[in-house]
Amino acid sequence: MLLGTAVLSGVSTSCSEKFLEVEPTAVLSDASLANREGVSLLLIGAYSMLDGVQTNVGSPFADWHGSADNWIYGSVNSDDAYKGSIDTDQPEITFIETKSIQADNSHFRGKWRAVYDGVARANDVLLMVAKVTDMTDAEKNLARAQARFLRGHYHFEAKKMWNNVPYVDETVYNPSNANSTKVPNSENIWSKIEADLKFAYDNLSERQSQPGRATKWAAGAMLAKAMLFQNKFTEARPILEAIIASNRYRLVDRFQDNFRVGTNNNAESIFEVQFSVNDGAAISNNGNRGATLNYPMGAGALTTCCGFFQPSQNLVNAFKTSANGLPLLDTFNDADVTNDQGVLSDQPFTPFSGPLDPRLDHTVGRRGIPYLDWGVHPGRNWIRNQDYGGPYSPKKHVPQRSDASAGWTWSGNPRQNANNYRMIRLSHVILWLAEVEVEAGNFDRARTLVNQIRKRAANPAGFLLGANGQPAANYVVSEYPAGHPAFASQTAARQAVRFEQRLEFAMEGHRFFDLVRWGLADQVMTNYYRTEQTKRTYLRGVSFTKGKHEYFPIPVQEIFNSKLDGKETLKQNSGY
Repeated sequence: MLLGTAVLSGVSTSCSEKFLEVEPTAVLSDASLANREGVSLLLIGAYSMLDGVQTNVGSPFADWHGSADNWIYGSVNSDDAYKGSIDTDQPEITFIETKSIQADNSHFRGKWRAVYDGVARANDVLLMVAKVTDMTDAEKNLARAQARFLRGHYHFEAKKMWNNVPYVDETVYNPSNANSTKVPNSENIWSKIEADLKFAYDNLSERQSQPGRATKWAAGAMLAKAMLFQNKFTEARPILEAIIASNRYRLVDRFQDNFRVGTNNNAESIFEVQFSVNDGAAISNNGNRGATLNYPMGAGALTTCCGFFQPSQNLVNAFKTSANGLPLLDTFNDADVTNDQGVLSDQPFTPFSGPLDPRLDHTVGRRGIPYLDWGVHPGRNWIRNQDYGGPYSPKKHVPQRSDASAGWTWSGNPRQNANNYRMIRLSHVILWLAEVEVEAGNFDRARTLVNQIRKRAANPAGFLLGANGQPAANYVVSEYPAGHPAFASQTAARQAVRFEQRLEFAMEGHRFFDLVRWGLADQVMTNYYRTEQTKRTYLRGVSFTKGKHEYFPIPVQEIFNSKLDGKETLKQNSGY
């Protein structure tokens, strides 16, 4: 991470004989950390878990289990993407995608361990701040605010995933007592998440000295998001309005500049996970390892691995527009955007000629369209198994060839990259505020906010160009005119705002969690499987169980390990 190398801390045991009290090699004691520098190191360690990758020696969990962008849990588990690759590679992800979900799936435990490792590191900071004597009160408060922002975020991640989760703070956490974290998951922890984020919002400064550190506005945006997950629209409004009114952020002119190494930490970014490579860290530990599987693969492709995270046909269809450039809110999936399924790369193929939202080709790699600066996507030759995973490739997180100077590598493949994950950007805030306005009955205000996003999408400077210098496809996107039926009622406006969020944030790991908070997961996923099973045979017979599949099972090993005095403190979610 850009902030620095993660700190690995441990707790030493002691005996009564002084000569046995030997500090373990490479372990920092409380005495050595109880100062300004020590707190800084611990805080860096807490930030370093934002990527979700557990780099400790002997970790049994793969890099992608806790990936910051939640590509498995938020996108593959939704209608946005297929697992991709081939059926025998990472079948645990297929089980998640097809709702054959069991509590012993290693991915869930990997994610659990990642977020609660982050919680522990944040608590380490808070405990250490109370011990130091060489920090001013203001410095201590700033450290506390950052730690509580991070602790709020990590618990938020757990809440989205499992709903019924324990909250662990510094008053119960004792790093020398493993039983201290055996906290029941019977309490709704939203209020405690809010309290952490509210403290951060009230105490952080509007600017930080280093990219990647939490600011007042990052905390405010995270707090407002937590409120939206509880349908607390009135409470979220003033925070969202304040972020916009701060004038600290603006929409960048080109949509794609939110997904490029060269435009990391741009004017639109409110909070992003920092990545770097070729920085001296072992095996690029600071690179985006959570996305390590998600690159095109095949003859002449960018890498020899791995071909995962392929956009769904349903998602591609969502980017169709009418002749006047507006979304096809109800009919987008009636007919497919033309694809090259079953067409060899050396056979003729004509891409879809109908009107499309230009954001499609900055989100999805498809045949006949330039793939960043790697050349025109050849279709089948860049797909590991088109018959299984479909004809499309992921695009948003993949570095450009020209990003090589910024550094990305792993054994000769561009699978460790320095492309930051934009966790929250101004476009989130704008569309969250549009949600708030819809719930308040201010439909025209919601339309105006949505149009800010669509106006940027319509900027020709952001259109993908072909070799002839002309738009690579028939890009037609427009703003909603005054009086449009999409904003004539609350039901219609909700649909329009939510649809815009899908287009803007597709393949960024948000989709499934949004469907759950909107109460639409059962309806949307049932319709998705009904149609997609005609395209992907492995989806035949898949069904979504309402009241169960909105959340994942608590990892069975964590339940077993939660025993205190012979009784499990963690209880399994309903249906598992």
